[in-house]
Amino acid sequence: MQQMMSIAVPEIGFGHMVFTGEHRVFDLIAATTNALNGALLARRPDHFRNFTVSGILLMAVIGGIGGGVARDVLLSEIPVALLNPAFIVLSLAAGTLGYLLSYAKGQLFREGLFQFVTSTALPWYAIVGVQKATEHHVPILGAVAVGVVGPTAGRYIIDLTCGVTPKQFIQGELFVTTTVVTSVTWLIIDATGLATLWCTLIAFAVGFTLRVTALYRGWEEPLAAEPLGVYIHRESRPLLGRKLAGKSHSEIRSLGLDPTTPPPR
Repeated sequence: MQQMMSIAVPEIGFGHMVFTGEHRVFDLIAATTNALNGALLARRPDHFRNFTVSGILLMAVIGGIGGGVARDVLLSEIPVALLNPAFIVLSLAAGTLGYLLSYAKGQLFREGLFQFVTSTALPWYAIVGVQKATEHHVPILGAVAVGVVGPTAGRYIIDLTCGVTPKQFIQGELFVTTTVVTSVTWLIIDATGLATLWCTLIAFAVGFTLRVTALYRGWEEPLAAEPLGVYIHRESRPLLGRKLAGKSHSEIRSLGLDPTTPPPR
């Protein structure tokens, strides 16, 4: 099978750390954004559990490389993040940045424009996972499963560590659905014999567009029918467009912030 990126890119690095070549740049960008997201997520009131500074950094590392490590272990490979220290170094740097950001600016950043950046990581890791699975001759359903694990396992570990319901099992603007659609799209296009580069670009465009549209328009997975007597707590999250327009005061307050007063030091 062809490599994901057929364009030759020289390797640039230092020691065992390699930053370019093949599709490392995209992998490192995805890992870094996920790490920053993990550090900011760990400081939200619904996730924070009196973490130490090292705890916040560990959350960042889990967010950055957790999915990739889980994916590679499932495929009986030594995780790429352990062979290339750049993944851990950049995850720690992103975690440090997330910790140093002022709380209000950090969370508003995470809930606004940063959502566009993290939306690139979901389809990208799904594509890497499904391609690696097919290279290992994993059947279709197994390949799709690997495509889901790669982008979401890090968030699963963070949520469990923080004692909250993992995002995979609740409404989350098509969080898991995006990875499934991206993986299936890649497999269908790859089966046509189209060059892997084009399979990647098309599948990525489909997954990214779906995720951003779901964030903007508030598309959610359907809820299961609740048992009698159970009260469903509605989160009433605002649409991404409202977040960017500065109109989501209820969202800001749900994060433990007051849009009219500065956060406590």
